[in-house]
Amino acid sequence: MRIAGFWPPEPVRPDAAPVARDPGGLRAEVAPHGGRPFWAGGAAERVGPAVGVAQPDAGAVSDGGQPARGPRFDAPIAAGGYSWWYVDALSDDGQHGITLIALIGSVFSPYYAAARRRGGGDPLNHSSLNVALYGKAGYRWSMTERGRNALKRGESWLQIGPSGLDWDGTCLTIHIDEITVPLPRRIRGTVRVYPTAMLGQSYPLDPAGRHHWEPLAPCARVEVAMERPSLRWSGGGYLDSNRGDEPLEAAFRRWDWSRTALKHGAAVLYDVTGRDGPGPLLGLRFDPAGGVERFEPPPHVPLPTTGWRVKRGTRVDPQHGARVIETLEDTPFYARSVLETRLLGETATAMHESLCLDRFSSRVVQAMLPFRIPRALR
Repeated sequence: MRIAGFWPPEPVRPDAAPVARDPGGLRAEVAPHGGRPFWAGGAAERVGPAVGVAQPDAGAVSDGGQPARGPRFDAPIAAGGYSWWYVDALSDDGQHGITLIALIGSVFSPYYAAARRRGGGDPLNHSSLNVALYGKAGYRWSMTERGRNALKRGESWLQIGPSGLDWDGTCLTIHIDEITVPLPRRIRGTVRVYPTAMLGQSYPLDPAGRHHWEPLAPCARVEVAMERPSLRWSGGGYLDSNRGDEPLEAAFRRWDWSRTALKHGAAVLYDVTGRDGPGPLLGLRFDPAGGVERFEPPPHVPLPTTGWRVKRGTRVDPQHGARVIETLEDTPFYARSVLETRLLGETATAMHESLCLDRFSSRVVQAMLPFRIPRALR
């Protein structure tokens, strides 16, 4: 799952102007190659190549050879449940990174959790676009929650307050207009995700089948064109979606997830611990054309705990280890990291996350969350 940083914000009164959906589009220029990755502290060379890239003008296809179905934004969501769409990317020159999560039934919302404790829990009343920028331009983060009146959606588009997402059959365009925390600054710009192929299969994460993960485009090209801050870059990226019919903490104690960029495609590891014991352990390899291959996840290795003492771990080829190059997000219950790892015979870079839902459920953490996730006044 994907959420980020943890410090008290200034008060926020978000702009409620509607987003203009633009399926045509601005094309960001590819950043020059060279330089050192931002996550290596200026000392290490980038490990492993970027995800396989398709030409942005090429139409995406599904794993069955049919036109890409794309994300479905208007699917029903059960009371107390959720849907989210997640994007991450690292720039070609190693200087920048981004994660984006559009959430309906925001899984880490303290307001949604409180509503469920009162016997309610309308997911449409708890939506947000989480934006995190990393790298040379500086760290910026936002996650303003909005109510039912700020949410509009159709099969191929989603609007959350002034921000929105639009799938045109080839490209997912994300229009961002948000306010950062803890210091209130504008994040405004456009991110475009060009899948090399679109997949159509989802995978259950719990024995009851109440939680599903769908790797929509494990191999993608991402173009970032920000106005505020002024920033333009391109790189390899990833798009997936999760949905559930109940809160995450009802089914899971914790998980480790990673997306590794390989020479020809990407590999994803999902290592879940459920309330009743170990859950599904998924290892999937994706090629840029849309092929999917299961593989036996290799042995588990522990990673250093975070500053908040969140446990981290991953799986690497036998007789090898993994190294945390940079911890991007360190919160009381969640960590996002960049790893140097060894998987499927390749030394590569991985985006990794560790989530502890027991920590998230504690009343102390719940009391802290409103400082990081403000709720819009309108």
